[in-house]
Amino acid sequence: MEIKRGGIVSQLLAQVPIPKMFRAKQSFPRPVIQTKDIPRIVFEELSKEGIAELIKPDMRIAVTAGSRGIANVDSITKAIVDFIKRKQAIPFIIPAMGSHGGATAEGQLEILASYNITEATMGCPICSCMDTVFLGYSKYGKPVYMDKLAFEADGVIVSCRLKMHNAFRGSYESGPCKMMVVGLGKQKGAESVHSDGMGKIADNIPANAEVILKNAPILLAIPCIENAYDETCKIEAIHRDKILEREPELLKYAASNMPKIIVEKGDVLIVDKIGKNYSGTGVDPNITGTFSTEYAMGGVKVQRTCFLDLTDSSHGNALGVGLASVITKRIFDKMDIQKMYPNCMTSTVLKSATIPLIMATDKEAVQACIRTLNEVNKEHLHIIRIPNSLHIEHIMLSEAYYEDVKNGMYDGLTVEGEIEDMGFDINGNLHPLLEHC
Repeated sequence: MEIKRGGIVSQLLAQVPIPKMFRAKQSFPRPVIQTKDIPRIVFEELSKEGIAELIKPDMRIAVTAGSRGIANVDSITKAIVDFIKRKQAIPFIIPAMGSHGGATAEGQLEILASYNITEATMGCPICSCMDTVFLGYSKYGKPVYMDKLAFEADGVIVSCRLKMHNAFRGSYESGPCKMMVVGLGKQKGAESVHSDGMGKIADNIPANAEVILKNAPILLAIPCIENAYDETCKIEAIHRDKILEREPELLKYAASNMPKIIVEKGDVLIVDKIGKNYSGTGVDPNITGTFSTEYAMGGVKVQRTCFLDLTDSSHGNALGVGLASVITKRIFDKMDIQKMYPNCMTSTVLKSATIPLIMATDKEAVQACIRTLNEVNKEHLHIIRIPNSLHIEHIMLSEAYYEDVKNGMYDGLTVEGEIEDMGFDINGNLHPLLEHC
């Protein structure tokens, strides 16, 4: 498909004005565990009474590692591995990511390597396969599966992040139960729990997890929780018998530490980069409001959204593009449908993979959003720009917000810079707000 500047689309957009912007800083509560303290915290948690005794000498213990861009995931995983070694047991790492990585063992190893999780850095084997063992049926009649290598281990430690899900609400969202059912379930397990749609997954996840806890060698879970700055703020080891009881309590804590776009509403949202390392849908809709289903809500309220780029660590999986009003040619050219489609077909949520309007440049993507706005004052536009949905401390807002922010109308939001042009280069593209994203 040829998408270039200079055609009729460029002509329609050429005279669309873009308002000036200013930099703003968002501030949130910041409980945090420093990276240097992570090994100590992990050791303390795994040394708790009732937990440490689960790991015995010579046991072969599988440690899960997922596909999300979790803060300090390499440090957390390495600390778990080192603790197992200290207990004279034998650790190995299992990619637990459902159908991600193109639903292939090789693709899942590639994802782990991008997070600095390799045999060399972890000091233990990483065993990746897509083979599963059938464990039985849930109380709702759903078949339950588990990674064959994990099932054959003497024990499994479920390491994961615990947070709100991006497409449904329930007592169990993204956390240990989902990691067992979807992550360790591989493509088959993920498809089973998603097969009734997002309206039923909140029931299916704990029901399938009950089957796994009854029939598989799960020892414990050790979820981490992140604060509003994408920093680790809590790590807790949970005995297998307490997982179903404790997870809903920790979910409330995780929700209380979620960031948000403080202005809450606008006309256009610009997201510099999307990616699987930020959310399963490229951006976290709990921040951006771009939900793929009707079973969750929240986030900023805007009329148009444009996504400008895809992270390299997504390996072509641009799932989430369908939640934008407009994307750029840059994203389109990076898309690998062999990585995207297995994921959305497994989850049964197709909206995330649909293709919106594609513009040749960042500037035209923004202009297309502005041109198609309805019932707004286009001389007083409220535009929000964020680097991605995980790092939203430093953002940009259009001039229409300036006086209100300067005068302290929004708690936690302050002016960080002067009013200026958005800053498109000669090719019509923007310099990223954050260099590392």
